[in-house]
This record gives sequence, structure tokens and C-alpha cells, in this order.
Amino acid sequence: MTVEKFPLLAAVDSPKMVRQLPENQLGALAAEIREVIIQTVATNGGHLAPSLGVVELTIALLRVFDPAVDRIIWDVGHQAYAYKLLTGRLPQFHTLRQKGGISGFPRPDESPFDHFAVGHSSTSISAALGMAVARDLAGKPHKTVAVIGDGSMTAGLAYEGLNQAGGLGRDLIVVLNDNEMSISRNVGALSSFLSRKLSKRWVQRFKREVEAVMRQVPVIGDDLAEYARRAEDSLKSFFTPGILFEAFRFSYIGPIQGHDVRMLERVLAQAATLEGPILVHVLTKKGKGYAPAEANPVYFHGVGCFEPETGMARKFAPCALPSYTDVFGQTLCRLAEEDARIVAITAAMPEGTGLTEFARRFPERFFDVGICEQHAVTFAAGLASQGLRPVVAIYSTFLQRSYDQIVHDVCLQNLPVVLCLDRAGLVGEDGATHHGVFDLAYLRHIPNLTLMAPRSEPELQRMLVTAVALGTPVAVRYPRGVGSGEALVDDPTPIAVGEGELLRPGTDALIIAVGSRVLPALAAAHCLAEEDGRSVAVFDARFVKPLAEQQIAALVAQHRRILLAEEGCLLGGFGSAVLELLADRDLLHGRRVRRLGVPDRFVGHGTQDELRHDLGLTKSGILSALRELMQN
Repeated sequence: MTVEKFPLLAAVDSPKMVRQLPENQLGALAAEIREVIIQTVATNGGHLAPSLGVVELTIALLRVFDPAVDRIIWDVGHQAYAYKLLTGRLPQFHTLRQKGGISGFPRPDESPFDHFAVGHSSTSISAALGMAVARDLAGKPHKTVAVIGDGSMTAGLAYEGLNQAGGLGRDLIVVLNDNEMSISRNVGALSSFLSRKLSKRWVQRFKREVEAVMRQVPVIGDDLAEYARRAEDSLKSFFTPGILFEAFRFSYIGPIQGHDVRMLERVLAQAATLEGPILVHVLTKKGKGYAPAEANPVYFHGVGCFEPETGMARKFAPCALPSYTDVFGQTLCRLAEEDARIVAITAAMPEGTGLTEFARRFPERFFDVGICEQHAVTFAAGLASQGLRPVVAIYSTFLQRSYDQIVHDVCLQNLPVVLCLDRAGLVGEDGATHHGVFDLAYLRHIPNLTLMAPRSEPELQRMLVTAVALGTPVAVRYPRGVGSGEALVDDPTPIAVGEGELLRPGTDALIIAVGSRVLPALAAAHCLAEEDGRSVAVFDARFVKPLAEQQIAALVAQHRRILLAEEGCLLGGFGSAVLELLADRDLLHGRRVRRLGVPDRFVGHGTQDELRHDLGLTKSGILSALRELMQN
């Protein structure tokens, strides 16, 4: 893909150029943007359908607002590809989500036009409100705009932001990008007409003046003003969906056709002249302009490499191995057949967490709560309190949002909730906001919680059986992608809590590993034995809490060189737990101990293999660490 193929987009090398482009060229510009996004995501993977749906909206935003002065905050960042292209990043766009390339999400350290780093949903309104207040305190005149999707509006954080914004009354524009097609065009057009008329600045001023006059009428003035307000609300709520936002004291404009740049530009320009909090409701089509994405927006929301001509996934070397997510979903269905107490909960990600088959087979026992991780955990606690066995499947990085609920609603009451943490460890191209590297550290110190990590697919099966049967809070964390391909078992048996497994005896050194780093550690030990004749023991701890204390202490007593390996943060993680045990038992004296894991920094984007290699967490990295540990 060469820049020369896209002359309009190449000429628009800054937001200023977007504003200078003639109206009759905007359609061609939108077409070029879509082509670049499709071609790039087809090669690199990424969030295709959301970004295709907001091309015209992005153009309109940049023709009305100047991101060199005004603040534009994107929610999640799934929709920001067009924005990246129009803010000078076309020459680097082919590196999207690649190691050393530009991020798939807005990042202030990447561009001065990215005003807030995002990656998790529903943060835009709160962040934008904070920026608006800071602007007012500094006495500056610029505008602040939050762009949020209807999916992100399922999260409570969005409404917390709306609530305070309405209460403060600051100048703030929220653009609701609604790609839910259940809102009909006819109702939308009439609603748009009424809302625009009721939101004109002169109308707003006239309303305030009339209300002031009414309230001066002796005895009945306040009642008259209240009746007038109710009459207006009744009319608007009958024709528009805006009554919800009016209740938050936002002036509501919309719904507006989201693929008409001229209309969007006029409406946004009008919103910029109004005072107080404004919500502009925009209707878009997810995947707009690319037929496969329009037909299947769920698949093309976040997609791997595909053939742009057909939308079909690119053919790579065949892989018949099930992913950890697949194994989780299959095993949970089998357990649910035998145990009617099992219910499954997800936070808007049934496909991503492997629960689609469970939802099909046990619809009355499946709950998608939307992007509400906090609610998911407390909802599970309520179910568990009544004798059920809720299994909450959430990506590790997103479970961070429900920490308080895990502590107080689940563990304090010692309720049998099973937390299944998919995408634990390094996840790859989505980068720092999506790596699940903090879970071991933020979970292992909570009382009553059992924390496990499987080294292989059948171990995940056994841990799920263990977790459901245990009757107390449990967390099981497992990585993104496929495992070793070890054969699954038909009848998985439970694992004794707090019991690890010695996979290889040895006398020269000891590796204590957990989760996804156990098998690379085992491979490194085999390699060292073949190359140097060194004998290295490998112990799979299985449990981060409770630790296999007796086994670990006995093995450490026999070795002077110990290597600890995990795919999680080093501060407070699994290695820290082992060191605490050795210190408490006075087993550190005379021993060399080295830890491998994720250092105290946020890790960027790249493939899982690239990132693990950089951090020394592959077989070769573990082998190098072993050799260094065993010198002298």
C-alpha cells in the first residue's frame, strides 16, 4: 500500500487541512480513508467495523473543532483509526498494532492530537468533564468533546460522568455514536427536527426568560413554570429518545444521520454555540462502506488478518488445536450438564470468552450484563448466596475494574464465585491497556480466595472442576491463544488445593514456574541437559494461593540455585509469593534466586512471541537465565 494511491488523504496531513478541504471532496476523502483502513487491518488485524462506522463523523468533528486547541476524547479507542489518519499518521499507518509501530488506541505520547490514553470503555465523559473543569479554572475558551459509543453507554461509569456533568453545568459536548439499528429512520428524522428546534440558542434563552417571568406570578408562579417544563418534557419524550439525557440536564440534539458530513458539520457547529452540557445523538452503521463488515459487524469488530476482496480470514498453516478459551467453554458446558447450579456470566463478551455455546445450550443460565464488570461480580455474589455456582468469564485486564467487588462482595462473604480470567499475561497487539499482567498481584493477597494457573489444556479442565466443586471464591487465569496441544481428557478430576507437581527432577538448579511459563521452563531444562549435561528440576506450582508450601520448601532445601518464572508482574506476583515463603522459613541464606516476569513498566504492543522474547520469557530466555544463574 503506497501513500500515492490516496492523493486526498496524503494532502490532508493535519487537522487544519481537513477544515480547508472543499465540501465536494469530502465524499472522496471518506472513501480513501475507508480503503486505507480496510487494507491495513486486513494485513495487521484490528478494530475494523467500529472505525469504518465513524469516518464521516470524524471528518465533521475535525471540520468544526481544532484538536490543536480543542479537546476530543475517544471512548475505548476502537473508533479512532480515521482520526489517526486525519491527524498526520498516514505515513505510519501501515505499522498499526505492530511492534515499534503506532498503537491501535489513542495515545498522547504518539500524537499531540490524542488528548487522553484509552483502551477500556466508558471513560470518555468523565475524562472530558475533568478537562472541561480544568479549562474553566484556567479561564481558557476551547471546547471539550467526548465521543462515546452506545455499547460503552451500558457501563455505570458513563452515567456517573453524565450525572456530575449535568450537575456542574459546564460547557461540554458528548457525541453519542449509536450504531444500533433498532432506531428507525422515520422516527429519527422527526426526532432530529424537534430536538434541533428545541435546542436552538435563542430558544434556550427564550425558555429561561419565560420561566423567570412565570415564577414572578404571585402564589402560582412556581407551579406555572413546573407545568410548562413538564409539558415540554412530555412532548419531547413522545417523539425522541432524548428524555433520558434531559434528565441528566443535558441539552439533547438528535438522532442525526451519521454518514452525512454536511449535516453533521452543521449540527456540531450549532452544538458548539450552546452553553452547558450538550449531547449530540448520531446514528451510524457499523462497518459502513465494506459489505462483509456491514453484514457481520460482530466478527469484524476486532478481526485478525483477512482477504480484503472477500472478507474471508487469511489462510495460514492449519491449526487444529483448540484455544484455552475454547477449552474453557467446552469444559464448562460439560460441567453444566451435570450440575444445574452452574450459571455463566460475561461482561459483553460471550464470543471472546468462549460462552456462545453455553448461551445456546443453557440460555436460562447465561447472563450477559453488558460492559459492567463491577455489576457482573456482585451479581454473581448474589447468585452464589442463594446456592448457585456462578462462573464469571472476563478478560484479566477488565477484571481490574471490579477489584472492590471481589474483595467485599465475594471474598469477605466467602461465596463460591468462580472467576475465569481469560487473556491473562501478555496478549499481543492490543498493547498496554489489554495485557493481563497484574491479576496475580491484585488477587493473591485477598483472604479466602484460591488462585490457580494451568500449564496446559487438560490442566485447565481439572482446575475448572476443582473450582466449581470447592465452594469458596476461586480465580483461574489462563492465556490468550492455543496451548501445547496436549490431549484433553474425557473425565477431568479435581486437583488437591495447594498441591503442585514436580515435572522433572534435577540436582544442579530448580525452576519453580506457574501457568504459561511452565512448559517453556521444562523445555529449557531439557535443552540444558542435552547441551551441557546439567540437571535442572522443574516444579509446576499450579497454585499461586495457597502456595504448595511444603513441596516448595523441601525442593529449595535441596538446591542452591533457584529460578522463578511467571507471565505476570514481578512486583507482588508469584515470584514475590515464593520469596516471602522462603524468607519466612529462613531458606534464602546461601542461595541464588532469580525471578523472570514482567518488569515494573507498561509493556507496549507486538505479537505475544515478540513481547515474551523481549522480556526473556521464552525457552531461550529462560535458558539464558539458567546459564547465568549457574555460573560460579
